[in-house]
Amino acid sequence: MHSTSQLPRTPTAGPPRRRNAVAVVALLALVGAACSSGTKHVASVAHHTTAPAATVTVTVPPPPPTYPLTGIRATDASRLHRPVLVVKVDNAQLARPQAGLDSADVVFEEVVEGGITRLLAAYQSHDAPLVGPVRSVRPIDPQIVTPLHGLFAYSGGAPKFQALIRHAPVLDVGYDADPGAYYRDRSRVAPHNLMSSTGALYRLASGQAAPPSLFHYLVTGQSFGGPGIAPLNGMQVVMSTRTTVDWGWNPALHLWMRGMNGTAYVNPGGAQLGVPNVILQFASYRNTGDVDVAREPVPVADIIGGGEAWVLSGGKLVKGRWAKPNADMVTGFTDATGAPIELAPGPTWIEIVPGGSPTIPR
Repeated sequence: MHSTSQLPRTPTAGPPRRRNAVAVVALLALVGAACSSGTKHVASVAHHTTAPAATVTVTVPPPPPTYPLTGIRATDASRLHRPVLVVKVDNAQLARPQAGLDSADVVFEEVVEGGITRLLAAYQSHDAPLVGPVRSVRPIDPQIVTPLHGLFAYSGGAPKFQALIRHAPVLDVGYDADPGAYYRDRSRVAPHNLMSSTGALYRLASGQAAPPSLFHYLVTGQSFGGPGIAPLNGMQVVMSTRTTVDWGWNPALHLWMRGMNGTAYVNPGGAQLGVPNVILQFASYRNTGDVDVAREPVPVADIIGGGEAWVLSGGKLVKGRWAKPNADMVTGFTDATGAPIELAPGPTWIEIVPGGSPTIPR
């Protein structure tokens, strides 16, 4: 009998489709076993995602505070928050040169009886050791000072006009209210010699708030502009048959230098007065029916409503409109598109010009 030795067989892989089927069957068996045991197994699959970029918060500091009547950066907190002091200043020939106008933030010029003009000088960011000559109230004054609130200094006036100012939302610091704040300068001719100081007049202040801003101002790097802007060397303004004002641009000082009736307008030290902004606010004047001691009719300008306005700044002129819906509101000045006209930071002089008066640019 012959015996034959046999080698074990190595399993060979079946066709791919069969291998897949076997794998599926095996997987189903495992799942079934898991389900039959009552325990659920969830496979965790890692997802690779990109982390969001970190958020960077940048805090922009608020702009530094500015004085409300000039737009200049405030350097004195006590002045920044104090009320405005408005002083009625004489502008007759015998009253010139006046004291303190070069320290005012805003000056309003109005036509009064006899064709002369008078001024309202508003102080808030600066003090003046000498102010005057101080003169009497006029009927337009309450409409000018009402939105400012603050203090109002004057010397007398017709009883009906004094009653108007006493009903306005301002503190009366006139001569009758505080005679000790005033004195007579004997080197000047009466009645053009009643003088005071901002320090003396501020003594009666008692918690009045700072004034609102009257204008919009340019920021650093901006230039004065607006629709129809035109270069301007100067402007002659005929306020009346007795008063002609001239403003000439000084490019070295960046100021409009003031003249009146052909003469430089100077302070007591002889320096000519200049401001960076001048506004010509054209308004209708009417006769109040009252007369002064010389029997001259007392006029008043209608500054409630709106009208034409010319704004001079930076050696240029922009023509626009003014609007003041009521006495409580600040007068707004806008260009031809209705946008606010932005001024150079600094003092401003507002001429309340009779409508139709000659204005001669040069």
